[in-house]
Amino acid sequence: MTSLIDSVGSRLLRTRAVVRAPIWLYRHRAGRLLGERMLMLEHIGRRSGEPRYVCLEVVERPSANEIVIVSGFGTGAQWYQNLLANPSCRVSSGYRTDVAAHARFLSEEESAAALGRYQAAHPKAWQRLRGAIEDAVGHRVQGLPMVALELE
Repeated sequence: MTSLIDSVGSRLLRTRAVVRAPIWLYRHRAGRLLGERMLMLEHIGRRSGEPRYVCLEVVERPSANEIVIVSGFGTGAQWYQNLLANPSCRVSSGYRTDVAAHARFLSEEESAAALGRYQAAHPKAWQRLRGAIEDAVGHRVQGLPMVALELE
């Protein structure tokens, strides 16, 4: 059973204006206001060839030049599909802006381990995020696809 908070979170995750609002901050060099747990990913549209932007939560930072992100909407998310077609991208997070990166898709085992570490480090955030994602996609979340962005 979904809670009211999960339902509201789910609606927000599906509202284009809400999920795109942080992009404005990053494009105006104010993304650092969102902290190190968020990033803006610039990727290339697989059909259009045009730059596309999405803001995502950082799951973990295994090293100074690697950031792990998750696709809460699975492998069908547009940014995920675009990275599959062209893994070259750019990342802005905190004080680092417009950094070239390469996407590496994590195995199911690597993703499960990273998600376990995220759940342990941020239990309340995970509880709310999981509830909102499950309400948005209409089923329980098991494994989630993850991508390591290797900064150049």
